[in-house]
Amino acid sequence: MEKNGQIEIRVSGKIGNVDINPDNFDIREIISILENVDDLLYNGDKKNRPLISYDIQEGSVRNIFKTGIQYIVSFNAILGLITTTNSIDYLDLGTARAIENLQELAKKKDFIFEINTSVKGTNSIRIDKNSDYRRSEVIWSEAEFYFYGKITNAGGKDKANIHLLTDEYGTVRIQTPITFLEHQEENILYKHLGIRAKGKQHSENGDIDFSNLDFIELIDYSPIYDENYLKSLRTKAKKSWLSNINADEWLRQIRGSYES
Repeated sequence: MEKNGQIEIRVSGKIGNVDINPDNFDIREIISILENVDDLLYNGDKKNRPLISYDIQEGSVRNIFKTGIQYIVSFNAILGLITTTNSIDYLDLGTARAIENLQELAKKKDFIFEINTSVKGTNSIRIDKNSDYRRSEVIWSEAEFYFYGKITNAGGKDKANIHLLTDEYGTVRIQTPITFLEHQEENILYKHLGIRAKGKQHSENGDIDFSNLDFIELIDYSPIYDENYLKSLRTKAKKSWLSNINADEWLRQIRGSYES
């Protein structure tokens, strides 16, 4: 069995005049922390991630998360990078966003988050109302993207979106105007299609911000290999420009003076 390690997120602060503890720490705050731990540890597709167990303990509120030691060691390195650079611009997008969410909660609730690991000589960071862990806006620029895959969901009551299952990025959610979906004559669900979308991309490492993609247009395409179609293209080429080429002369031109 793989050896486990742990991450501790210690939360301190007050509710009124009373210090927070596991008995008065509201479940909504616990959920906020739980939702972000997944991204802190495992950026990207979560389908194959290992188990994360959870425990809450005294000491203000100590949130203990246990999982495979290799992930704990990696996260300890991330804490070290944050401490060294005093920035989250160099982190993967999901990890950076999770830190931002904790920063927002710290400012809103006047909480103090102290994060460390079970690694010997662990790195640690403190997030409170006076810290400012946010991504630099100048690093993120507007860009357009093309995604291809199978549509697994389309719609929404107030804010509509399309869920596109791709080979490269997993499921991509793209905000889509309700009017576009209303005027679709054919059902696009479970069809293989392409989507052109706009959003933000990291100007240095190329990461895409998948949390805020906006629909531009739908692209009809077929991912199926069609041998007959390729044969027809070859035949068409032979009848046009290839038929006028002298193969020996063309080869001599390509070689140039190589053989001389």
